[in-house]
Amino acid sequence: MSPQAIGIDVGGTKALALLVDREGNVLHEVRTPAPHDTDQGPGVALAHVLAAQIDEICAATGLNPQTTPVGIGLPGLVTRDGTLAYAPNLDSASGANLPKLLHDIAGVQSVSMENDGNAAAVAEHAWGAGRGASEFAAITLGTGIGGGIIANGELIRGRSGFGGEVGHMIVRAGGIQCACGRQGCWERYASGTGLGVLTVDAAREGRLPTLLAQHGAPENVRAEHVTQAAAEGLEEAKELLREVAWWLAVGLSNLVEIFDIGHFVIGGGLSTAAGELLPVATKDLVSLVMAADKYPAFTLEPAVLGARAGALGAALVGMSRGA
Repeated sequence: MSPQAIGIDVGGTKALALLVDREGNVLHEVRTPAPHDTDQGPGVALAHVLAAQIDEICAATGLNPQTTPVGIGLPGLVTRDGTLAYAPNLDSASGANLPKLLHDIAGVQSVSMENDGNAAAVAEHAWGAGRGASEFAAITLGTGIGGGIIANGELIRGRSGFGGEVGHMIVRAGGIQCACGRQGCWERYASGTGLGVLTVDAAREGRLPTLLAQHGAPENVRAEHVTQAAAEGLEEAKELLREVAWWLAVGLSNLVEIFDIGHFVIGGGLSTAAGELLPVATKDLVSLVMAADKYPAFTLEPAVLGARAGALGAALVGMSRGA
């Protein structure tokens, strides 16, 4: 394993690049807006941004940008050969082979790709809330829902490398339209974006009268207003989060039935409301799992690595594969 690597977590709005050592220490950090320019071809604009981040980190730390291992976590289907086959929340990069682009643009020799949810799971397994657990799932509640599943201490990647794409489980046939083009995906109900959709609907239905009075129109009531008001004890906001917690439990119960998972690490932006979500989701999970009393206790725990989890995991992937 290499002694250090650059890990880059690419989302719909930003790319976070970290230089990380084997112990998980962050030695340097660069954050850049994610481009959505398709004029140059799939992923070309993104590759230029990532190459600039790699150059900046290496210039600041005295490393060689061509030989330093790089791991990249991306929100979508990442093939085993490093192509981002499909990314519903980063469409400008769908179809891109970023290792080849970075080699062509900047001469970077060692680039490893991974789904961002898988990368977060790898980081939490090595350095976070999944440390020491041989079986657990990391669930990231952000713009969508990312996931990574650890079984027998190893990441489940599947035959194509697409394993862990849990946010696109159908939990309500014919439900809310998803960015992937289908209806009723889990991430439309239990992600930060999903909470935003449910919030506007609830405001229109008259279920958030206090927040509606404060913000003037249903479209002005946002997810962050709900989480803040719930933290302050507003019952109507707490009730909406209980609805989101139930949808979270629906998806988790499917993972229990398929994989017999008992431990879940919950991260992402919506996990800031963990105090409201997780106790309710734990109770609902028990009610949704068949013969739940025959299982050991289910545990839902907040992730501990925060917004850096994806980049940390990407760096670890880079160290492991770039050795």
